Amino acid sequence: MGSRRVRRVTTTICAVVVVLLVTVGLVSGLFGRAGRGVLYATGLYVDGGAPTVDPTLFESTPEPTPEPVTPGPVLASADEGTAPEADALARRIAAVDKKDVGSVGGVVLDPATGKTLYARQAERAKIPASTMKLLTSTAALDALGPDHRFTTKVVTGAEGQIVLVGGGDPYLMSKPDRATPDRADLTTLAAETASQLKEKGQTQVTLGYDASLFTGPGWNPAWLDKYADEATTVSALWVDLGREGGQTPSRRDTDPPKAAADEFAALLTKQGVKVTRTAAAKAPDGAAEITTATSEPLDLIVESVMLHSNNDAAEVLFRHVALGSGRPGSNTDASAAVQQRLTDLGVWVDGAVIKDGSGLSRDNGIPPAMLAKVVALALDDENPGLRSVITGMPVAAADGSLRVRYFSEGTEAGRGHVRAKTGTLSKVHALAGYTRTADGRVLVMAFLVNGGEDFPDRVHLDRVTSAVTACGC
Repeated sequence: MGSRRVRRVTTTICAVVVVLLVTVGLVSGLFGRAGRGVLYATGLYVDGGAPTVDPTLFESTPEPTPEPVTPGPVLASADEGTAPEADALARRIAAVDKKDVGSVGGVVLDPATGKTLYARQAERAKIPASTMKLLTSTAALDALGPDHRFTTKVVTGAEGQIVLVGGGDPYLMSKPDRATPDRADLTTLAAETASQLKEKGQTQVTLGYDASLFTGPGWNPAWLDKYADEATTVSALWVDLGREGGQTPSRRDTDPPKAAADEFAALLTKQGVKVTRTAAAKAPDGAAEITTATSEPLDLIVESVMLHSNNDAAEVLFRHVALGSGRPGSNTDASAAVQQRLTDLGVWVDGAVIKDGSGLSRDNGIPPAMLAKVVALALDDENPGLRSVITGMPVAAADGSLRVRYFSEGTEAGRGHVRAKTGTLSKVHALAGYTRTADGRVLVMAFLVNGGEDFPDRVHLDRVTSAVTACGC
């Protein structure tokens, strides 16, 4: 009795399910494949077998094809907004806590009108730390253009010799990386070189390496010795930024060109070309090219330098400003070339001092007004070639060197809105970038703090830029 009762109950349930499914399918026209899936599960319909229920009952009624509709914008465009009153903005900035904060210099500009809305020691030079990269990147883009690429070459040398020639590619890698597919790498270069050599029947070579593109000392005399784990000796030929493991801080190659050549020799050997000797060499004038590897375009390099505050890549770009300005590629030439470029662009402020391209030197002196002028210049639609200075800026509490910032009380308004280049040394902190205020106005700002306590200084910058962002005043 029990088993028969179970079968009756089961049969009744299945019948009810079928009736419900058929009803839904007929009434709504929405059943289709979903209803058939249920039948598969209950065993009432087996594809290719004798169906218990006619499957055509569960097919959706075709709907008429709608007329194509042109989609509207995902977000409405932002209007210009209203500029804050200078006095009200100054009061908001003054209200930000300054306990244990060092000497602050700052400026807020309205790029739409060119007016200065706030200024405090704006023309006084302060140590800028890594906001110096704003100046280096702007000068490099002006000197070379955003589409410029750097080329690493392999050329013929003396009898039986090939020469690896550095072209000052800051991001030349040892192997390809899917995350940055446009970057050149030695693995691909070695494979192409080996292929060319084998076509000529050459399976044994000596390898020379030429890093003569840049001149002068590679280690900046304005840097502290303890920065040896923060910067690689500058060279026109290196691989993986001359870093072990590609990280900062980390051990650095003491001889970056030789380290790159040794890596290249090992890769050639894997490709079946034996390297009997590796030594520094000068590529002969007019040497025939065997193959080349080109970097990603300069605008992508600048974006990476800005986002991650890369000291090594910034120093290479610094030297390229000199070369792009018709000067030798020394650090001294680079300082003069950057000053000339920024003067020609109309943003140089008297009293500024440039000693390097990365901002590691504490001998640099940059007024906040100069940083703000550079940001405003890059924001201007009349200067599209400088746009990567802006697009590469970190976003508050989101990415890059600002990813772990703007989490203190009083910084809520800045999160996701402030875009700025950071600057950090011991007792030196800076932010220079732009934001959109509560009233919808885009404002440029630059704040530098020297000489206070590190944590209060850093939090003060987060709060003061958030105060500018929150201004509906």
